[in-house]
Amino acid sequence: MRERQLADAFVELADTLVDDFDLMDFLHQVTVRCSQVLGVAAAGLLLTDQRGALRVAAASTEETRLLELLQLQTDEGPCPECFHSGEAVAVPDLSSAADRWPRFVAQAAQSGFASVHALPMRLRTDVIGALNLFGARPGKLDDHTIQLGQALADVATIGLLQARAIRHHETLAEQLQTALNSRIIIEQAKGVIAERRRIDMDEAFTLLRETARRENRRLSELARAVVDGTEPVLPERSTPMAAGQPPIRLRHHDGSVG
Repeated sequence: MRERQLADAFVELADTLVDDFDLMDFLHQVTVRCSQVLGVAAAGLLLTDQRGALRVAAASTEETRLLELLQLQTDEGPCPECFHSGEAVAVPDLSSAADRWPRFVAQAAQSGFASVHALPMRLRTDVIGALNLFGARPGKLDDHTIQLGQALADVATIGLLQARAIRHHETLAEQLQTALNSRIIIEQAKGVIAERRRIDMDEAFTLLRETARRENRRLSELARAVVDGTEPVLPERSTPMAAGQPPIRLRHHDGSVG
């Protein structure tokens, strides 16, 4: 079953690598497929910006994104170590690393994670980021799973190479910076949608992504429209509103309310 899922994942990701593909959506799909195919609880992907600093590029869940941010803010955790060394980092039991990464381990445990593996993303001889795989139970991933995880990290790197080929007049660093800047806009849009719809951040991202795909728009483009107010209302999801909860009414640019 896993081999079939892996084959489907590679076919899906390869199909995404078409002319003018959506880089942010592609990177998100890499993290989602990693968690599904590799049997891990969650996955996160960090990339370097123009100044060589790590930034969160994608995560399969909101909790994972926040945990990745903590690593960057404190400069502790498996991802910074993986990035700086260029080697994979495996911690089968996070409780054993409490002295090594005290804040990261505490937050990871609170988020329900008990193990972590970080895999480098290499572009030729340069390490441009890292892929983090979080487990809900202690235990080391077997060699075959690690190889599959590295293969998916390599696919993400190929995606970045494809983006460079499409936009040949830009440098790779400029493309990465654009993607990372887009991530900031997406996070802002998630916050706006979550507040308007009274839903959590994961649901807000799902709504944003579904709308972008349905309307054949770039994720970052739609997110920017939500943030600057030119996209005042996203379509409601099918989830029924709780009984007694008043409808959300928003004021539009022409002064009407609805």
